[in-house]
Amino acid sequence: TADDIGKAAKDWPQMNFVMYHACLRPAFEQPDQAWAEFEKTGRMAWVSDLADIPQKYGVTNVYAELGTAFANSAVSHPKFCAAFIGTLVKGMGADHVLWGTDTLWYGSPQWQIEAMRRLEIPDDLQRKYGFAALGDANSVTKQQIFSGNALRMYGIKLKAAANTPLPAYSHDRLAALKKEYAKVAEPSNLRYGYVRAR
Repeated sequence: TADDIGKAAKDWPQMNFVMYHACLRPAFEQPDQAWAEFEKTGRMAWVSDLADIPQKYGVTNVYAELGTAFANSAVSHPKFCAAFIGTLVKGMGADHVLWGTDTLWYGSPQWQIEAMRRLEIPDDLQRKYGFAALGDANSVTKQQIFSGNALRMYGIKLKAAANTPLPAYSHDRLAALKKEYAKVAEPSNLRYGYVRAR
């Protein structure tokens, strides 16, 4: 739950608290259950509690990371996903929501990136709940979520990062494999899911 986050954030203002999956409970309920709750109450268990923390506790050191919560809802439950993102942006501010993908479980994150770039909060949700529009694919809000917030939170200066020399990996075995692959590349967002031994 998000019950103890606000007090901890207030007690340790010099520390950032990043709440992975934005406190969404995908292990406990499916998006359609959470959507039914949201339609009835205008709240999402734990997510709304997280979004309330900045105002309730007067803190600015709590962040919501999207992670698998976005992947679990973006394609199959887009209206729920829009309400989920809208709740976080409205309560925490667009400057306190971080991109995450859990690509370990879902394969290439490209489909999630494309889904986020296309996601918009429907007009009816904007009117009913006071959500702001997310904007086009390159909007300020989406750029903050994709990279700007993490750069700021971790103290990374974009210009400095761009000028930092990378290790010389251009001649290792992986680079050679990448070069071979590029000759016949057929990129895919195919994902295989879980493999279980019998």
